[in-house]
Amino acid sequence: MSKGKVSLKDISEACGVSVATVSKALNDHSDIGQETKERIKEIADKLGYHPNAAAKALKTNRTNNIGVLFVDEANSGLTHDYFNHVLDSFKRTAEENGFDITFINGGKARINNMSYLSHAIYRNFDGVMIACVNFSDPEVDELVKSSIPVVTIDHLFNNRIAIVSDNVKGMSELTSYVYEQGHRKIAYVHGLESSVTQSRLSSFYKTLQDYGLSVPDEYVVSSPYRNTDAAFDATQKLLDLPDPPTCIFYPDDFAAFGGINAIRQRGLRIPEDISVVGYDGIELARRISPILTTIVQDTVKIGSLAASKLIELINNPKGTLIEQIVVNGTLEKGQSVAKID
Repeated sequence: MSKGKVSLKDISEACGVSVATVSKALNDHSDIGQETKERIKEIADKLGYHPNAAAKALKTNRTNNIGVLFVDEANSGLTHDYFNHVLDSFKRTAEENGFDITFINGGKARINNMSYLSHAIYRNFDGVMIACVNFSDPEVDELVKSSIPVVTIDHLFNNRIAIVSDNVKGMSELTSYVYEQGHRKIAYVHGLESSVTQSRLSSFYKTLQDYGLSVPDEYVVSSPYRNTDAAFDATQKLLDLPDPPTCIFYPDDFAAFGGINAIRQRGLRIPEDISVVGYDGIELARRISPILTTIVQDTVKIGSLAASKLIELINNPKGTLIEQIVVNGTLEKGQSVAKID
């Protein structure tokens, strides 16, 4: 191993401890035992580890801890199929760079009813990643406007770094594919009001308008994300219309399962009698029969970019560009959309 090229990861592997522990030991944190600190420092010296001068000159009152604010409307927490993959990627990248992550509690689990900002200050987080919350919540706004480094996922704030999926392009590709398969009666069960919903809905309308197709109002229904019961009910209403659609879009793959149940309960076949489309590309959607037509989001890229940009902002607050980074998804044609004449 060449001298001076040794990383925290190399030291962690040599010591058999996490990268975060190595980082804390080398920065003399009090929550690491003296014996462990000395052993890690000794091994770091033997390996020829030299912290870079710029990093050493940074503020030393670091906790090497990043807060994650994640409160989704379905309260599904880490069972959320899309976000748990994003968070897994975020966590891996953060840990590789010597950071631990801690969740900022929402709802009833809050510490002494602290606001999100108070919790972040109390924990002395070096930065916070915000995903899947009610972005119009005044407490979220308070946190975003504070001096704590923040990165958001799938939502844009002024003067904050954001990592966003290309919902406009994704929905346009999905809609074009369904149109090209011959469908002209296309319904959309969309998610509740959010910037993601707005982007997808506008893209859905615009793509069909470009093809010269207008969508009847009764074909467009709202239903919460990841709610199979609500998607089931919305599908029943669409199937009861005098002129029902030939294809139904759903807010996400998980919600689509509710729609599929409603269709099958009526003895209808997918895609022979009616076609269905999801969004996100969760693992399960690619395991069911027929395989769901959907947009597969690049969760690994979204999570790792969010972590690396936040760490860059923590390490170099003055020299880090505040930018919005757009991550493309991929069309999975699947088998749930029939070709019709």
